[in-house]
Amino acid sequence: MDVKHQNWIPGNFKSVPDTGRSAQNDVVQHGWTPITTTTSVLGVVFESGVALAADTLTSYGSMACFQNNPRILTVNQNIIVAAAGEYSDYQFIRDVVEEKVRTEKSLNDGISMKPKALHTWLSRVLYNRRTKMKPLWSTFLVAGVQNDVPFLGEIDKLGTAFVDEQIASGYGAYLALPLMRKAIDEKREKFNSKLTKDEAIDLLKKCMEVLYYRDARSHDKYQIGIVTKDSVEIQNLVLKPRWEVAKLVQGYE
Repeated sequence: MDVKHQNWIPGNFKSVPDTGRSAQNDVVQHGWTPITTTTSVLGVVFESGVALAADTLTSYGSMACFQNNPRILTVNQNIIVAAAGEYSDYQFIRDVVEEKVRTEKSLNDGISMKPKALHTWLSRVLYNRRTKMKPLWSTFLVAGVQNDVPFLGEIDKLGTAFVDEQIASGYGAYLALPLMRKAIDEKREKFNSKLTKDEAIDLLKKCMEVLYYRDARSHDKYQIGIVTKDSVEIQNLVLKPRWEVAKLVQGYE
């Protein structure tokens, strides 16, 4: 087998998209800093599935430049993916994942990609780019249902991957994650159960409102993606901010 042209890796269990030469060999070095960026992405597991939330703003440096760039991707009827960070890197991964889905459909064997498999594959892709000193400056959340069990995992730009019932990246890790953990813990302590679908959606709406007030790189337009074993749904929402709460902030005039 031609190792150079087949992107072969030890064991040959996973194929990694072509990443070219390492950055040290480039005449012009790319990928050292993110340019057009997005902010937090949130995910929470509920009793029958997973919900993700992300706004649609892409900032050029500190300028709120592009206000209608969705970053929740429907992979198939079992998986949705959301991204935070450099938007062009998300577009690259989106194109690669969509190509994998088309390849699987062309096999016509009745087997579709599973969320755990995509989560593991993405961790290898990001780690591969990191080792070539050309990282993808993005964090990805993979949500889905596998064997009737909800799955939610994160992969960062270093290829570090983990699984949890609630995940938030960026500024949301400081502001939204405590709210999500509190809601999940209260439901477990009082009723010994997980959040319902409606409770998960309401929780994400509350978190997105808090981030809009506190995160200068957030936006009032956002999406919530819901995946269950039966369906995938993407909701386009707009916040109705209540700025009278600003009077409660010390120093407001």
